[in-house]
Amino acid sequence: MARTFKERYRHNREVLEWYDALAVAVAVIALVFTFAVRIVQVDGSSMNPTLYNGERILIATFMQPDYGDVVIIDSYIPYGKPLVKRVIGKAGDTIDIDFEEGIVYRNGEALDEPYVAEPTWTFESVEFPITVPEGCLFIMGDNRNASKDSRDREIGCVDTRDVLGVALWRVMPFDKMGAIQ
Repeated sequence: MARTFKERYRHNREVLEWYDALAVAVAVIALVFTFAVRIVQVDGSSMNPTLYNGERILIATFMQPDYGDVVIIDSYIPYGKPLVKRVIGKAGDTIDIDFEEGIVYRNGEALDEPYVAEPTWTFESVEFPITVPEGCLFIMGDNRNASKDSRDREIGCVDTRDVLGVALWRVMPFDKMGAIQ
């Protein structure tokens, strides 16, 4: 049985509304992933046991990093590779490390770091104590003794303008999906 003009018009209008909704959804997702969040792949073992090589994480590009946040540092730094590290110190903080005891201090207080793989025994090329310069962050990997981070002069304190974002969520592998602590 042939449909009437009115039925065809109604059907076409419904289809167009679905296309319109789909186009708006795609545009919103594109804008969000362009200006607010990104997905980044972890490279290496310096953040074990928190993050592992090959995992993908969602980062917020609009957030200001705070103590304990996992951040992604742009590859434009002198080291030349993107870094995934944890914020230990911010501008004006004095960072010291007791390499015999493996304890990290910020402004004279020992940090409670349940996320680290083991105590910090590896000395690099930066002399401690160090005061974090204005506009910079002192960053370290959770796998302290296998991490190239702010303890090394090649990286040093990182300019906050080089922070791509703050890690929020592990998106892959799916069985480990969840918030990053």
